[in-house]
Amino acid sequence: MTEPAESFELTSPELYLNRELSILDFNMRVLEQATDPSHPLIERLNFLLIFSRNLDEFFEIRVAGLLQQVSFGHIRSGPDGLLPQEVLKLISEICHAAVERQYRILNDDLLPALAAENIRYLRRDEWTDKQSAWVRKYFKEQVMPVLTPIGLDPSHPFPRLVNKSLNFIVSLDGKDAFGRQMSLAVVPAPRSLPRVVRLPDNIVDGGDQHVMLSSIIHEHVSELFPGMTANGCFQFRVTRNADMTVDEDAEDLASALQGELLSRRYGAAVRLEVADNCPRHIIDYLLRQFGLSNEALYQVNGPVNLSRLLSDFDRPRLRFKPFRPRTPEVLQKSESIFEALAQGDILLHHPFESFAPVVDMLRQAARDPSVLAIKQTLYRSGPESEIVNVLADAARNGKEVTAVIELRARFDEASNIEVANKLQQAGAIVVYGIVGYKTHAKMILIVRREGRKLMRYGHLGTGNYHAGNARLYTDYGLLTANPEVCEDIHKIFQELTGMGKVLRLKQLLHAPFTLHPKLLSMIEQEISNKQAGLPARIIIKVNALTEKVLMQALMRASKAGVQVDLIIRSVCCLRPGVAGVTDNITVRSIVGRFLEHTRVFYFENGGEALVFCSSADWMDRNLYQRVETCFPILDPVHRKRIIDYGLMLYLNDNTQAWDMQPDGSWVRATPGDDSPCSAQQKLLEKFS
Repeated sequence: MTEPAESFELTSPELYLNRELSILDFNMRVLEQATDPSHPLIERLNFLLIFSRNLDEFFEIRVAGLLQQVSFGHIRSGPDGLLPQEVLKLISEICHAAVERQYRILNDDLLPALAAENIRYLRRDEWTDKQSAWVRKYFKEQVMPVLTPIGLDPSHPFPRLVNKSLNFIVSLDGKDAFGRQMSLAVVPAPRSLPRVVRLPDNIVDGGDQHVMLSSIIHEHVSELFPGMTANGCFQFRVTRNADMTVDEDAEDLASALQGELLSRRYGAAVRLEVADNCPRHIIDYLLRQFGLSNEALYQVNGPVNLSRLLSDFDRPRLRFKPFRPRTPEVLQKSESIFEALAQGDILLHHPFESFAPVVDMLRQAARDPSVLAIKQTLYRSGPESEIVNVLADAARNGKEVTAVIELRARFDEASNIEVANKLQQAGAIVVYGIVGYKTHAKMILIVRREGRKLMRYGHLGTGNYHAGNARLYTDYGLLTANPEVCEDIHKIFQELTGMGKVLRLKQLLHAPFTLHPKLLSMIEQEISNKQAGLPARIIIKVNALTEKVLMQALMRASKAGVQVDLIIRSVCCLRPGVAGVTDNITVRSIVGRFLEHTRVFYFENGGEALVFCSSADWMDRNLYQRVETCFPILDPVHRKRIIDYGLMLYLNDNTQAWDMQPDGSWVRATPGDDSPCSAQQKLLEKFS
């Protein structure tokens, strides 16, 4: 018998899911794509490698953080009630099973399927005499000169090995040149060496044939130790804590970050991967060297670093079909972006629609003598990106260019320092944002003289200014000349570059100030509308939902009878379908060809729908510790388009969607008797 709704406390752990375990669930959905026969073969392999990279980051950041909590004696639990020690135990169980499955998929499914297409990764016992001779020459000329074997004895202690680097531990018999008895040595593989080597066409029987660097070194490792015998060679890799703590009060944030980047390479060990044929006594030796327990050991049946397995195969049939993103018709017919925006806002849905108009707007602004100033936030772009080059050109052309660069974008810190240096050298004003707050907002403002007036043009987005990501991630971008929206963008830039108080905005919401309270008020309005008999519904599409106050507000809406549909790409800490509390909440995740990245908030609002796009997920860090923007979709045509194709289409997906069950597990949707519907494929067909 179900308890009455009033008896449930919204703080009850039964209503929440653990954040770290939810991240793992998402990674399991990614791994599942490697088994999906509807994906082309090489793309299935790519999903397997994406899983590897995701798992690397999970250990570097999430597991490392949990281990730190345990070492510091923290017994704090999250909303789900699990203690760090309990979470670590569950992570170990899940990850060991997942890694075993990952290598089983590789060895039993993907490699045989690739071999059937004459794409092979040859083992040493498969090399022909010609191939063996070629490999030996390659080792002598390309590999051996850059290897540094390190014998282990009292004067040569265990070396300090870089995070995620490929290494070999070698067991030896005999004495070295100085008469010392040696038993073990370590051979680090320099990162400059390719991990996969394609054999020349003249020594293969057609197709694409490769040998692994690990096989090349293993075959010739004895040559690194003249006069000694190598009786065992085993690859291994250590994963380290890669999170960084930067002094926010440092006089020069860029210099402080550069100092921390080195420490990331040598943080505390959190995981050891080793070949599954490595003897136990050597494994125990490695675990002691890295200070790890057996739970951190992963014995793998294949390369220890799968993320670098993919080669550049020229096999279009085995890849996703190429597509050409559409450019909106109004831009095709207009002489300039500025002329087009005089007719109204332009909504772009990447990657189905081109990212080029964003770059073109900047390029036109850089060359236009009427443009006086360009302001832009940069989170992940890269020093060689076209956008950065255009901004540098604009500065050299005498425009007032201001770039707000977030140096602390994780794993892009070094790249962003390069971007900052490049723009400063070109004459741009570079600002690093606000102490204590990451600048995650995506916005551009262009100031242009038109007659006697200064006109503003803006761009707001849900994703980064990165052309590569715009081909792989789904995102929304809004080009606008709306005076109130552009004035709001101007005010946020004032906050970022100046030291004044918070300015009142007319259209935009922004974190850490108005976004969270406004979201709460809109949820409460839906509750009031439902109670008054008015239309009420909430649809939220974000990458992650972890913020407890908003989750509790959604629970209150569900208890009031409001239908709440959550489309969450990865982390969701709210448990749907709990009788009396979340039984009006659905949670689904779309995992497919493109990484879902749009953030869209829909409130039915009594029949006058409100639709917002945002750079922010519903997480504590986005709402309290970052500068974020959230912009309304004011044009009714654009608003309907987002509802129809950015929300409802995803709720109707029955091929790439996964639905969360009340116990927190995920079940993949199937068409059943209905026609198959893939949101991403439908969008490709419609827009590109």
